[in-house]
Amino acid sequence: MSLTLRVWRQQSADADGAMSTYEVDGISPDMSFLEMLDVLNERLILAGEDPVAFDHDCREGICGACSLVINGEAHGPERTTTCQLHMRSFQDGDTLDVEPWRAAAFPVVKDLVVDRSAFDRIIQAGGYITAPTGAAPEAHATPVPKPDADFAFEHAECIGCGACVAACPNGAAMLFTSAKVNHLGVLPQGAPERESRVLDMVAQMDEEGFGGCTLAGECATACPKGIPLFSITAMNREFLRAARKGR
Repeated sequence: MSLTLRVWRQQSADADGAMSTYEVDGISPDMSFLEMLDVLNERLILAGEDPVAFDHDCREGICGACSLVINGEAHGPERTTTCQLHMRSFQDGDTLDVEPWRAAAFPVVKDLVVDRSAFDRIIQAGGYITAPTGAAPEAHATPVPKPDADFAFEHAECIGCGACVAACPNGAAMLFTSAKVNHLGVLPQGAPERESRVLDMVAQMDEEGFGGCTLAGECATACPKGIPLFSITAMNREFLRAARKGR
């Protein structure tokens, strides 16, 4: 395959950025998108040029680090992470625009790398339990109804990639925050902080400068792990209940 890549290049958070065009050929349809970028970078290094900076880690669709917007879509045209997106999803001769997440709360570090530490601070605000657990407890020590366990597991699948923010026209982080709130809130281990958790995490989300949610639904469509849109309405109910109780 031969492709034309238009890649966002930005030397630092304070520098101006622009799209740079590169021609790449000899790309196998079985390569992942990140492997294709590796090929580009090898050629840039051999030519004495600065390679394109992009975030990656596990390359197995687990860690959520590979945050790219491809032709205007978070993670590209398939509902998966960028590292699991293969070049067979594109056609020979295609032109691909490759950009970082675009959100005020995710400032660009360099090229395609953005700072997603805002997510870490939301987690720090309440995404934990304070019950001392010691060693791993016996699996059946605390019975959990299957509907609650299924609900918790569904939301625990969130990998914090930020695709929901990148896809949202408002740059909202409600799907990410609701996944973390709902995951713990429905389990008995998370019950002691149930009210304070949702209030603190939503407050931190607002403080980070994410946009407001209007339930456009683009977040759930882009989520590679399929976190459902009703997660947001479930968190809103939790928030209103906690606010009325005043903790």
